[in-house]
Amino acid sequence: MVGGLDLPSFLLAFGVTLLEMTEVVALVFALGAEGGALRPAALGAVAGVAVVGVVTLATAGALLRLPAGLLLWAASIVLFGFGLFLFRSTLRTYRRRAAGTLPPVDRPPASLPFTGGFAAGSVEAIEAAVVLLALTAGGHGVAALVGALAAGALLVGAAALVHQRVRRVKVPTLKLAATSALFAFSAFWGSEAAGVRWPGPSGLSDLYLLPLFAASGLVVGSLLRFGSGAPLFAGENR
Repeated sequence: MVGGLDLPSFLLAFGVTLLEMTEVVALVFALGAEGGALRPAALGAVAGVAVVGVVTLATAGALLRLPAGLLLWAASIVLFGFGLFLFRSTLRTYRRRAAGTLPPVDRPPASLPFTGGFAAGSVEAIEAAVVLLALTAGGHGVAALVGALAAGALLVGAAALVHQRVRRVKVPTLKLAATSALFAFSAFWGSEAAGVRWPGPSGLSDLYLLPLFAASGLVVGSLLRFGSGAPLFAGENR
């Protein structure tokens, strides 16, 4: 016990929330890679997390009894759709860079990144809520709540710092990484919705996002290189 809180429960809630919400932050940056779309994506993620949190608290976890596959399919489809939009925009950016012209600012409808952010926030919040509810049922609700809030506060501060660095990344490179991330998450959630069970402990299945991201990057990079004739990591910022 530390300050009246059960330390193992606090650390578990903190770690799980940090892991799940870090993925949300990564997706928000990916959805916001297209100019002007960061705010709608961030608002969508906050709304998704808030809705899951409120419904979970109000219904004592009834939301978690809904078929998880439906939400995973919806999130996978939304992210794949936005990934296609961003790929087309990225391809135009590389083609214009190869031609030595400046690309126009090509922004998606605000509803699309908002929906993607909402889906991402909802999926990851539900996964975190499973653990938090289990801790609460075991009599450690306060420790679970404090741990989750502490992780959330840490992520907000870290995201603000990382955002400044992300803004300095060359736009073509940022779009390439963001497109690859969207397709990786879409493939990961779509496979889980289809019933795929990744090898190894279930709690570490999210680590498979790393090879999926790498594979997606290779495919997207090859298509961009073939479709534009421009090098992937050179040129001006815009």
